[in-house]
Amino acid sequence: MELLSVNGLCKHYDSFALRNVSFSLEEGYIMGFIGRNGAGKTTTLKSILNLVHPDAGEIRILGQPFAGNETACKQNLGVAFGGADYYPKRRLRDIAAVTRRFYPKWDDQAYLDYLKRFELDDAKRVEQLSAGMKVKFSLALALSHDARLLLLDEPTSGLDPISRDDLVELFQSLIETGERSILFSTHITSDLEKCADYITYIRDGQILASQEKDSLLEEYRLVKGPLALLAQADKTCLIGTKEHSFGFSALAKTADTARFPGAEISHATLEELMIYLDKEE
Repeated sequence: MELLSVNGLCKHYDSFALRNVSFSLEEGYIMGFIGRNGAGKTTTLKSILNLVHPDAGEIRILGQPFAGNETACKQNLGVAFGGADYYPKRRLRDIAAVTRRFYPKWDDQAYLDYLKRFELDDAKRVEQLSAGMKVKFSLALALSHDARLLLLDEPTSGLDPISRDDLVELFQSLIETGERSILFSTHITSDLEKCADYITYIRDGQILASQEKDSLLEEYRLVKGPLALLAQADKTCLIGTKEHSFGFSALAKTADTARFPGAEISHATLEELMIYLDKEE
């Protein structure tokens, strides 16, 4: 079952536009949403939440059109943004008390269980929480009303490596039942390499790729070699070529690597894919 379907999303500004953004996410998976700053990630997420009103396109949550059914759809949504702002002087229990009023499916026992799991004390004030604890609190609120789809925007930003790894393991555990999915927007692509099943890559307001992570990484290879080799190479097969005093490096489709005998061929990371593909723009 598709928990999220984005079809033909368009939004025009004076200096930027989302153009026919389409992708979908079935239950039981984590999708990494990547792209450089200004590529359209936040605009897309805000459009899904109706914080930005798109000019065209359709959003469906659990098969239900978001337009005209916003209240019902949001019952199945959980949102956790990195650096989430709450009233700093308020205690966690007070914020939870306000939040539960909006969700008929709110489960007090589930909330208490998540507080225990995340090692959160709801007597604490927001100002006493670390960045990682704020994200976990956002997740506790989202999961306590049985959200099926989690939208996470830079949830690991600013966290130390250990805290990031803990959250990534948590995200993986949250989808184990196969009933919940996560759309995870981040610049820290190494986190996605650990946990994502799918990658959606947006560039300049358009979807460049939306597919299984492993199949995307398998499509490309890094090609490195001396400048003499570059001079003889078919440059039309190279993507985002970089030249330096020691030689060159570029991205190439895996099927084209046989065209570069003598070159060093290696797998590319998600970060390297972004760097070279965006350099080709």
